[in-house]
This record gives sequence, structure tokens and C-alpha cells, in this order.
Amino acid sequence: MRKLWIVGVAAALVGGAWLYAQDPARPTFRVKVDMVVLSFTVTDSKGKWVNGLKASDFRILEDGIVQKVNTFAEGNKTPVQVLENGQTRPMVVNAEEREKGNAADAFVGTNVFVLFDTSNYMYRGFVYASDAIADFIRGLDRADSVAVYTFSRNLSRPASLQKDHLEAIRGLRKAVAGDDAALYNALLLTLRDAANVPGRKVVIVFSNGPDNASMVAPDDVRVVAEDEGIPIYVISTNDASRDPVSTSVFKRISTRTGGQVYFAKTWQKQVEAFESIRESLGNSYTVTYYPQQNSNEQFRKVAVEIVSDVGKKYRVRARPGYRPKSGF
Repeated sequence: MRKLWIVGVAAALVGGAWLYAQDPARPTFRVKVDMVVLSFTVTDSKGKWVNGLKASDFRILEDGIVQKVNTFAEGNKTPVQVLENGQTRPMVVNAEEREKGNAADAFVGTNVFVLFDTSNYMYRGFVYASDAIADFIRGLDRADSVAVYTFSRNLSRPASLQKDHLEAIRGLRKAVAGDDAALYNALLLTLRDAANVPGRKVVIVFSNGPDNASMVAPDDVRVVAEDEGIPIYVISTNDASRDPVSTSVFKRISTRTGGQVYFAKTWQKQVEAFESIRESLGNSYTVTYYPQQNSNEQFRKVAVEIVSDVGKKYRVRARPGYRPKSGF
């Protein structure tokens, strides 16, 4: 029952299409093949970013099946199209692709959704948290778009997704402290908005940790994020040892979506966490592909391999997989 509920939530939030069989008396499940957007980072044995790799340096596998990469991009550079022979060329975008939202410019920069906890848990550090978020937004690349959402019991959208970073900060400054915290409700709604935007996107959660008002479970939110390919970065101002439940949830959500969690009690640690996220976005690689034929309609494991010998020493951080959209 829980699994069916999750599928229903994902379909409702991200517009999954329901397909019906020719014989209405005999429904069958079919997979809706959508373009997969996969972002990942590469670091060496010392944790330093590895830049300058090419599309030919990587092999993408889905359930062990090698995928044909459609586009490849490093950081905020314009993506290139990967040809059948492995060579690349600047993307050629026709009107149909632009209408679908698959245009090259849709994949330049990152769509950053900042979800700011303004519940009563944040009273003491509210001003410092707002300043840390503002500094983060100022430091984003000009190609990045940013939205600022806030939540306590309900979700507010003081700054919609836009490239005007100063306007986004003005929206942030309108935030006011609220009451109870419905973090997972707010995160699910944020993911719904992000899923409707083409290109690369991330959600950054700034929270004190506890959730005492949500109607949805955190793992149900994680499933939606996994399937949509949206990394979730979490900055928690709470002490990890004092809230083991939230700590475990944050680690699971971030790891399973290709993001990262930071426990930053002080303002300085929060600034450092935001700086780490900004560096991660600027040093990531992004590929797109249309999945090869695969009968697996459940969770598909995704792996990013570096084909060169030196690459065996590198560490790749990416989401572990996703579930294809399906219907009956």
C-alpha cells in the first residue's frame, strides 16, 4: 500500500503520464521513457576537484547496461552534443527541442532552490542564517538561477526562480519567523516546483532539524527526489548527536540523491557549508541520456565509471539510481 501511495505522490507532483492499454479491461504497466539528467562530481584521493575531463572519459551504466550519452557539460559551461563516434560538437537546437525544454541554454547554470527553515526552532539564529544564505546567493555564478522558499507550518515562496540574485535576496529579507516546522511537506512541494524546470537543479535545505508538523514521511520525499534526479543538500544548525532521528534522515536523503549533509551549529560553519556547496555546483559534470531498453520498472541502479587507468583512483559522487515513470 505504501509503495502505491509513493507512486501516486510522484505522479501527482511531477506530472508523470498515465498510459492505458488498448484493452481497457486489461490494464498493463508501461514505462514512460524520459530524458535522464545526471549530475556528479569527481575528486582525487586528497578530496580535490578533478576538472577538465571529457565525455569520452566516462561510461554511464544503468542496471549494467551502457547508456548512449546525449549531452555533456562541465560546471556552467555550455553543454556539447555527444555523437555516435564519441566525438562532441556544440549543441544544435531545433524549435521542437526548444519547445520541449531540451535546449542547450536550459542546461547552462544550475537552478538552485533554497528552502529556509523559519519555524520557531530557528528563532535564536534567524538573522545569522539569513545572512549566510544571502552571502551564498551573492556568490553564485551569473548563469545560475535561484529561488528562495521559506517554511514553518506552511510553505512560502518569497522569491520565484530567477537569474536576478539581488531580487532573490530581497525576497529572502521578507522572511518572518513562524511556528511549527513541516519540513518534509515543504520539501515535497519544493521538489514538485523544481521537477517542472528543465536542466540541472538542486535543492538546498537550511534547517534546525526537527519536524513536528508534516503529513508525509521523509523517505517518501526521498523517493521523489531520487526519481527526479534532484540532489538535496542539507545544512542543519542542530548538533548531530542531539537529534539522531533527523541526523539519520538528512544523511539518507542527501546520500541517496547525490547531495551532501552538513552539521553547522555556528555561523562560520554555515558559511563554510554554503561555500562547499557552491564549489560542488561549479565543479560538477552533467550528462543527459535516453535510457536504453530495460524491462526493469522498479529501481534502476546508475553507475558512473571513469574509463582511464588514472580514473580508478578518483571518487565519483552521484545519485545511485531512480525509478522510471510508469502508469497503468
